[in-house]
Amino acid sequence: MLSHRAIWDGIDALARRHGLSVSALAKLAGLDATAFNVSKRISKDGRERWPSTESLSKVLEVTGDSFDNFLAGTGAYLQTGRSRAPQSVPLLGLAEAGVGGFFDSAGFPAGQGWDEVSLPSPNENGIYALEVHGDSMEPLYREGDRIVVSPTEQVRRGDRVVVKTTGGEVMVKILHRQTGKQIELHSINPAYEPRIFELSQIEWIARIIWASQ
Repeated sequence: MLSHRAIWDGIDALARRHGLSVSALAKLAGLDATAFNVSKRISKDGRERWPSTESLSKVLEVTGDSFDNFLAGTGAYLQTGRSRAPQSVPLLGLAEAGVGGFFDSAGFPAGQGWDEVSLPSPNENGIYALEVHGDSMEPLYREGDRIVVSPTEQVRRGDRVVVKTTGGEVMVKILHRQTGKQIELHSINPAYEPRIFELSQIEWIARIIWASQ
């Protein structure tokens, strides 16, 4: 089931994929510029406000995105081509991920010490789960949330990613920009400054395809 938070995460992700603010996305779809503002998501008396299906339809139409792509951006569902029985994937704490021996050179899980977590029908080999530590991605990902990562998925601007540096640091970020020489990573929490790395400093980067809500 899609939660209130997941639906709004999907709208935020849709805007980022197209290089827009949520206000610009709303205006592009012919809606009031404030329709998707964070301040509109909870009423003054604390009730959750949900975007209408008409609003969702309009933003998908103007962006050309499919509903499947929108669902992927919510972080609540793993996309599959057909229904499959539930499976387990390897699970590791993010704080442990920078220690040697847990990944091969391509970013696939390797070695001992992995736990397991059950997921809704993963459809490819090599995916694994990490447990979030720290607050750099709050409120999107909180301490203890579990994210599922695919080393084979192509990453694009605006994607939520896990990055490992050649220095052993593993971090969850948003891919803001990538050139032929550098990569720029952003956090959700405004207390954290953007991180800029030379590509030679990046060991691997993998796309987040699912997260616990």
